[in-house]
Amino acid sequence: MWQESIQLFAFIKKKLNEIKTISFKVKAQIEDSGFSVSSNIAEGYSRRYIKETLQYNSISMASLAENYSQFFALLVSNDIDQKWFDEYDNRHYSLENKLIKYNQSIVDRIRNKGEWRTDYRIADIIEPYLTRDME
Repeated sequence: MWQESIQLFAFIKKKLNEIKTISFKVKAQIEDSGFSVSSNIAEGYSRRYIKETLQYNSISMASLAENYSQFFALLVSNDIDQKWFDEYDNRHYSLENKLIKYNQSIVDRIRNKGEWRTDYRIADIIEPYLTRDME
């Protein structure tokens, strides 16, 4: 999902660089909503608590919905063409469905009292790198 969201952002950014009919402010808002999708997926994935992971994935979906609304408005105002929007819509739909399914799997895990590790320590992860640098 994270890689797909990065690819979607690159697709969005390329199109925004081509559009000359909208203001810098509007472009910045659209770019920001597209960029925040991958950022929130990454942050949610790194959270130690399952409910936080769900929350950040939900924020990612909200940013994705915001971005869709912005591009739909550009379509209606004839600032982008239907062919490009259809490609965007396919990419958006794919990512949105993956996020929904991932969140559903997390909720199922909660309901079934599945394992979700929250007992790791950062020191355990970085210690091997620290000792290697000191040699």
